[in-house]
Amino acid sequence: MARVVKPEVYTSERCYIAAILNEPGYPELSIARARVSPGITTRLHVVDVLEWYVIESGAGRMFLGAGDPFGVDAGSVVAIPAHTPQKIENTGDDDLVFSCVCTPRWTPECYRELE
Repeated sequence: MARVVKPEVYTSERCYIAAILNEPGYPELSIARARVSPGITTRLHVVDVLEWYVIESGAGRMFLGAGDPFGVDAGSVVAIPAHTPQKIENTGDDDLVFSCVCTPRWTPECYRELE
């Protein structure tokens, strides 16, 4: 099955998201591309699925659960367990771009903002 990345949309989370794969016929997985502008921190939120961030470009700081924030940049991979509070801050001068891989598939019902 060939997929075309859908146009990105600006979300209430304060970032741009483009769906790559998110189909009811494939409930085990979804993939999206996220883009956070310089100086922006996404809203603190949780999702009900396991999520992986694969950083493609830019630099940032990841806030994950009760742990200390940590730096991310191109090549970083972050596993985010389901129900874990999270947000990411763009600390660089360029867009922070990353893929979001969710298992099972992300749906709007599994997302909840905490702020």
